[in-house]
Amino acid sequence: MSKIITETPRLIIREFNLDDVQAVYDFNADERVNLYTGDAGVVKSLADAERIIRDIWLNEYLQFGYARWAVVLKETNRVIGFCGFKNDYRIDETDIGYRFAPEYWGQGFATEANQACIDYAKCHMDLDYIVGDVVDRNHASINVLKKLGMTFNKKFQNLGFMIQRYDMYLKSKA
Repeated sequence: MSKIITETPRLIIREFNLDDVQAVYDFNADERVNLYTGDAGVVKSLADAERIIRDIWLNEYLQFGYARWAVVLKETNRVIGFCGFKNDYRIDETDIGYRFAPEYWGQGFATEANQACIDYAKCHMDLDYIVGDVVDRNHASINVLKKLGMTFNKKFQNLGFMIQRYDMYLKSKA
């Protein structure tokens, strides 16, 4: 049984486990999902999905107390994507992110899930500053970050993309 982090009226947000291999493969299978993520093609098989769960997320839960969390649709008890935080060593910041299977796009799940994560972090985590990096052409994700209350910080080039960084303080006023 995976640790439940938080819930919303429609969603359960919990830690991933190795029973989620098929779901992780499924929500990464459509090439549109990873179009702007910089890690397109990383999940090409069930073995790739298992490796991400085992070697990244499960390790990060132990190391940091958090990593990307599974988003479970209560109505079907199906994992439809991920949300939450990642300690991103490449930028030395904590990143908020999400990924959902395309059939769940445009229904408010990214905003709902990540708002629940922010609310959880404010009360239960030793986390203050978070960033959200998004490719400037990904208008839907920019809108999600704005709805979460994040503010534009800067633009920069990375992996051939123009990135917009949004940020927010969860506890301090900086």
